[in-house]
Amino acid sequence: MRAERHSAVLIALGAILTLGFVLGPFGYMVLTGFSRAADFLHPEQSLEFTVKHYRTVVTTDSLHFLAYLRNSLLVSAISAVVSVCIAALAGYAITRLSLPGKTLFMLLILSVSLFPPVSLVSYLFKCMASIGWINTYQALIFPYVAWTLPLSLWILVSYFAQLPRDLDRAALVDGCSRLQVLRRVILPLAMPGVVSTALLAFIFAFNEFLFALLLTTDYRARTIPVGIALFEGLHGQLPWGEIMAAATLTTVPVVILALIFQQRIIQGLTRGAVKE
Repeated sequence: MRAERHSAVLIALGAILTLGFVLGPFGYMVLTGFSRAADFLHPEQSLEFTVKHYRTVVTTDSLHFLAYLRNSLLVSAISAVVSVCIAALAGYAITRLSLPGKTLFMLLILSVSLFPPVSLVSYLFKCMASIGWINTYQALIFPYVAWTLPLSLWILVSYFAQLPRDLDRAALVDGCSRLQVLRRVILPLAMPGVVSTALLAFIFAFNEFLFALLLTTDYRARTIPVGIALFEGLHGQLPWGEIMAAATLTTVPVVILALIFQQRIIQGLTRGAVKE
């Protein structure tokens, strides 16, 4: 009993420390956004709450916060949907069709994803400039799809591989085509994995900074990470209250999506990891 009690105490202590480590920066960000003084932790300062920073971020036209947030949501959502659609088609072909070199192909996809984006961005900029796509949504969507596709493919291949092939055979016997099997049989059963893959791809694209910085020039296509980073240039100083308020508001869509789909995310990431 004593050993079990000690184990429970250690587990609880580890959980508390982990939560503090994970949520500590987020809590500090929220408090800084609501505090009148950014250095409220200083002994000579006191924590006085205000919504002025949030009001400034939302209502100040020169900051273009809402435009940045709209751009991020649109670009990330489109990129995630396209990436998952391509990955679903490729994942079904890899797990269901007799294709030579499937393992080599998957390793090749993985190796391509290991290239650092900074090594490709100069060529990407020249390519986008030559076709006149600088400061457009498509200048970000195409790189984001290519960037998130390896992750999406690996997750869906792992998930599709756990679904029995007898389902495909039964559907084919009933007269379905391969695309109909994928759409009517495989995808509904694999929906937890599809949802978790789409959300991960959305978060990856939503948080991306380098491509958005170099391929956009103003608020018409610029995304929220770059917009927040440029608050310093707009003010001539570091407005920590506004920066933290904007960062807090930016995390709200991602947190809402994670809370809504948390059950499907857990199912999608765990069920495809073991063979039933």
